[in-house]
Amino acid sequence: MECQISNLNLKVRINQTGAELCSIVSQASGREFVWNANPDIWGSSAPVLFPIVGGLKNGQTSHNGKLYSMPRHGIVRHNSNIHVIAQEHDRITFRLTADEQTLEHYPFRFTFDINYRVKDNSLIITHTVKNTDDCDIYFSVGAHPAFNCPINEGESYTDCYLEFSERETLSTSPLTKDGLVKDESIPVLTDSNILPLTEHLFDNDALIFRNLKSHCVTLRSHKSDTAVAVEFPDFNYLGIWAKPNAPFVCIEPWLGIADSENGDGILEHKEAIIKLPVGQKSEAKYSIKIIE
Repeated sequence: MECQISNLNLKVRINQTGAELCSIVSQASGREFVWNANPDIWGSSAPVLFPIVGGLKNGQTSHNGKLYSMPRHGIVRHNSNIHVIAQEHDRITFRLTADEQTLEHYPFRFTFDINYRVKDNSLIITHTVKNTDDCDIYFSVGAHPAFNCPINEGESYTDCYLEFSERETLSTSPLTKDGLVKDESIPVLTDSNILPLTEHLFDNDALIFRNLKSHCVTLRSHKSDTAVAVEFPDFNYLGIWAKPNAPFVCIEPWLGIADSENGDGILEHKEAIIKLPVGQKSEAKYSIKIIE
């Protein structure tokens, strides 16, 4: 089932399954900004990542000596047990609550809420995790929105580029064929805030950035002023990805990262894992701003 929120500037649709954003349409131009999840290319539009980001070594993680299997990006994506707990014309909140099914894959009790709210020409997305267990819980959270690229009809993929809000010197951590982070570093930017989109940019999977100075990345075109700005002050990792030669690009704020190829597989040892005490909440938000 799809849910809709809107204001005078934007019309937004979200799939209740996975609480997954599937459409942002400009009320003024009718332009669609979100990838249509064509299953022949990539059958998602904006997966919600919790309680892991990326993949696990051998598809498993360990806690207190017990192994738990979990698919890439966790247990929210494709989950049909997500419920709407609040809705108004311009906002909606979805919730996933721990149950016997989630406990088979993730060893903690929690509530996970994701709120979508339109304000002016922006969509604001807020993730809230609450520890409802009787022990500390460990998790990561992230976003994976895919935006149509090129932005406008009549343009090409290589007319587009990503603009970072600060000049950056960045390297990416390459991934193995199983999606694990290699202990290597490949330069991507040197004192620049512009990353051109080229047909071979994602031949070796996603670009993964740590220690960004920027808290905003904007998808722009050399041929028009139309743009999509993703602002992520609460997130300290960023993924950039697309299927090679596919007409979209993902700008992915993360609090977490995939397992290292040399990791020990223990959940609480994962890089950037968040420890949340009993009864506490953790909140992280990002926004998508449409510029026309």
